[in-house]
Order: sequence, then structure tokens, then C-alpha cells
Amino acid sequence: MYVAVDDTDSINGNCTTFLATEIIRELSSDLDLIGNPRLVRLNPATPWKTRGNGSLVMRFGEGVGVKRKIGSISGADVYCYDGCTPFEPDPHELKTRIVPLIERYHEDDADPGLLISTVRPSNTFYWNGVRTIMDRKVIDDEISRIGAVAFGLGCSRGLIGCTCGMAWVPGDSTYELLTYRPESRWGTSRVFDPETICEVEHGYPTTFNSWEDRTRKVAMVPSTPCPVMYGLRGDLESDLIEAFPKIKTETIERWMVFLTNQGTDDHIICDPVELIPNQSYRIHGVVSSKSRHLSGGHSFIDLETRFGIVQCAAYEPSKEFRYTLDWLCPGDTIEVIGELRDEPRTLNIEKIHVLDTVDEYQKVSNPICPVCSKSMKSVGKGQQYRCRKCHTKSSEPVTRKVPRCIVPGWYEPPTSARRHLSKPLKRMGFEQPVEFVNGRI
Repeated sequence: MYVAVDDTDSINGNCTTFLATEIIRELSSDLDLIGNPRLVRLNPATPWKTRGNGSLVMRFGEGVGVKRKIGSISGADVYCYDGCTPFEPDPHELKTRIVPLIERYHEDDADPGLLISTVRPSNTFYWNGVRTIMDRKVIDDEISRIGAVAFGLGCSRGLIGCTCGMAWVPGDSTYELLTYRPESRWGTSRVFDPETICEVEHGYPTTFNSWEDRTRKVAMVPSTPCPVMYGLRGDLESDLIEAFPKIKTETIERWMVFLTNQGTDDHIICDPVELIPNQSYRIHGVVSSKSRHLSGGHSFIDLETRFGIVQCAAYEPSKEFRYTLDWLCPGDTIEVIGELRDEPRTLNIEKIHVLDTVDEYQKVSNPICPVCSKSMKSVGKGQQYRCRKCHTKSSEPVTRKVPRCIVPGWYEPPTSARRHLSKPLKRMGFEQPVEFVNGRI
């Protein structure tokens, strides 16, 4: 039996993953967890998302085969099975046990949903949910088609995430080991040793997005008042379980390993027919402007594409990544990956792939008259040069080729400025060819 919950967190705190651990604790007395609980990130451009737009999906039944330890709740180990018998729990009975947990942790600014079903929605709902804005009627029709049991509070918008998350069939996938604080510590400053996080990032190459070497800053500890202490992400579950005890923090009340679509770029539309705001794209084009800066530290360039001119932005939180835009010149061929915003209509860059660079030249002096060997004078702005004595003319000054700061390759923002779904270069098998020095302020 599949159980999905979504939109139970809040800007004031709480966390849908924490609710998932509460559901697992409630049902583990008589049911087995089949496979890891799943943390499925959906369209990061959704305007009304709380934080990471994550849906939680679990499967319960009667496990068979070897069980794996994937967590602990209040000192009790949590196991899952990769296989199960045909037995299916009663969905209505599950609903009566789960709804009180949703109501207990519900916040007024959340519209939670709960979906329970033996049949998963069509996989197309995942791809639409991770890349587009979904229509609620289409969701309701699919819930009816699969005969699922549903519950919601408020406008029940969480049912959209439940349906799309339950529809995910893992292809490229990663893991996240989430740790949680005792309730008495929620909302207080987190206590941890940054150097131990650095050691884990370097000691376990399969982990990612935990630590930023450029600025020596931790990227996996949230700043919100939610129950989470930190989230350690990686490609191998075994590495996460082995590594996390080496991270020194305040007391951990529980932990759990989730299977996720984080770090996969599943949200990116690679061959779009048209560009629609609140969706994310991979766009090829030629740089058509020098970078320009706005107050607040934001940088912009224009990209000539088959869709016309697209304004691309690197905002202040991306810090030294904005150097990439400063280093680009008109004529450079690049690909940009990012979200298209509606107002202002810009593509918020998540990664840049520099494909080819043009030669850049710098003026050394006015041209020299070939007759008298004296320097010509400018006739006026945007006009030719002329020798006053010989009346010879030239349209080009003397220039020299300037070394470019940028070379072909992939460039990405610092760890703390990356989205959950963005695939880091580390997972792509690439390294940034030019490192940023003295991070821009």
C-alpha cells in the first residue's frame, strides 16, 4: 500500500519529512516498510511552494527477504524490506491512523494532502509535476481512476504533490540521510562542528552538496526553525550511514535515509517547443551583450536564442558565480540551465555550459598613418580615424588580443546556492575548469 503526504510543512517550521517519520513510527507496530521512504522534489518554480516543494511517499505491507536498517526513531531501529507479499493493508484503516498525525502537525498556512493507494498514478504525472504547474482537476481525475483514498485540509493542494510524488519511478536517484532534533530544541540555534562536515565531504566522495570549499561554509544545515538538524546527501546509502556518526552535533533524536530525485536535473526541459514561465529549461544561444549589474548585486546578460533574446540572471546569493557572466563576451556560445521567471522575465541560471569563446581584443592606440607614421586622430565618436597631415583614413584602432578569463566547460554556483534538484558537476563527472578567486561580495 502506497502512502503519500505533501504540503504539511510551513514557513513557521515543521517538515513533511518529519511527519513521514511519525507515520512510519505509527504503522511499524504491525506493518513493514517496503523500500526506503521517498522524498520526491517537484517543480521548484511553483510560486506557492513553502520551501523545497517535496512530496513524501512510503509503502507499507508484509516484508519478505533481508531487512535493512535505514533509521532510528527515539532509540528504536527502523528497517525496510525490498520485497513484500501480496498482502495489502486496508486503506481506510490507514487513513484513520494517519489523519490525526497530519492534524497534529498542521499549520494554518499549509494545505496538506494524504493519498493512500494500491495502484500508483501514471508516471506522466511525475514528469508533469516536476516540470510544470499541474491542474487540480486533472489530479482529481487520476485519483478517481486509481481508486485511491484521499484526505486534505484547507484547499487540499497537497494532493497534487501526493499524486505526482507517488507516480515517480526512480531512474537516476540519490539518497538523503536526514537527522532530527528533539522537539525541545526546535526553533533554537543549531550546534554542530563544521570541520567534521568538511571531513565527511572529502572522506566520502559519493556525498555532495554538504560543504563549500571555496568559502569553507556548511551547506547541509538549514537555517529555518524546522525539526531537521541536517541532511547528508549522496549516491550510496551505505556511505551515508557509515559517515553520519562522524559528524559532531547536538543530540540527534531520530534519523532516516530517504530515496530521492535530488541532484538529478529531472526538472529541466531540454528541448522546449516554447518558453513558459515557472518552468526550467536548458537553452542554447549566443551571448549578445556584456554583463550588467543591478543594485543588490544581481548580474544579467542577454542570450540570442531560437526563441529570441532571453535575459539571463545570476542573483546575489550565487556570489562568485556571477563572475561567469562578467567573463562572457558577445559572440560566446553557451548553454544555460535554469528557471524562467515571469516578472521580471528572466532565466535564473542554475548552471552554465560554455561551448565556445570568441577572441577578445583591447585597444592599444589610435591607428598609425602609413604615410607619415604619426598617430591618427578620431573624427568623432563612432566614426573613422584620420591623419590631419596626409588625410589618410582608417576605421580600426591598433589592438592586442586579450587572454580570456573563461574557457569552455561547465560552471556552477556555490553549494549553498544550488537547488535541491540541480545536478551538481560532481555527479555529472565534470570539474569546473576555472576556479573563482576571492569570492565576489
